[in-house]
Amino acid sequence: MALFGGWGMLAAFLALLCCRGSGVKAFQGPEHLMVGSGESQFINCTASCTDPKKLVLETHLNKTLLESQAQWKLFKVANISKDEKLLCSFTCGGRQETKVFIVTVFYPPKQVLLTLWPTSVAAGTLFTIECRVPAVAPLEGLTVTLLRGTEILYIQTFVGTAPSPQDAVVSHNTTAHREDGHHNFSCEAQMDLRSRGGGLVHRVSDPQRLEVKEPEPNTQMVIIIAVLIVLLLVFVTFVFLCFVFSQKWHRGRTGYYAVHDHWRRLIGSHRAQTL
Repeated sequence: MALFGGWGMLAAFLALLCCRGSGVKAFQGPEHLMVGSGESQFINCTASCTDPKKLVLETHLNKTLLESQAQWKLFKVANISKDEKLLCSFTCGGRQETKVFIVTVFYPPKQVLLTLWPTSVAAGTLFTIECRVPAVAPLEGLTVTLLRGTEILYIQTFVGTAPSPQDAVVSHNTTAHREDGHHNFSCEAQMDLRSRGGGLVHRVSDPQRLEVKEPEPNTQMVIIIAVLIVLLLVFVTFVFLCFVFSQKWHRGRTGYYAVHDHWRRLIGSHRAQTL
């Protein structure tokens, strides 16, 4: 989080430049600062008069005086692990003034974990892309983007200001295509705290590949087709046997009547000769 420390130092020295000898009252109210958990923050205490008395920074945290002049002091407050109020005070002309620095601790995305489930799918079937960002806070300002190569598949921006860290999870179902096997899937997490006095943190997951197979045949449809084929074969066989049987039966009856007619003619001829 050197990025935030650098901005804090720059802001402190800019404050010194603009306020030193300007005569402008420095203590106008609370100043909101953002700091990553366990990190340091630079605090500039500047008085509104040229010869202040007892210019101090009140805090129970470990502080180090980095630089000082008659009208200002620059402190480094280390190891800030929770939200704090830092009091910068001085006495000028017998009157004491105090400025409150409200320091809000945030938990930036340190890991971005991508999961493809399943990792091997048939083309045309659904699979799930899940992205998990562990222990982040606040959720407000966190945007998670799911990518296939450079193509954006899904974006989710979180809302909520819960100070305690929690896992941010994004899950998206999509259909597998043959070309998906040629692209890397990844997840990007971006925490934007610039509107709250912080900075911009960006993390990317390790890329993952999806194995895309040819569609498997529908087992139920295969069974139905097989049953229909068997029934068709049985029907054709039945028709063929019926045809063969009818032909044999017809030939049998034709032969019977031919023999019967032959004997009837012989009997008739014999009777004729007898008479």
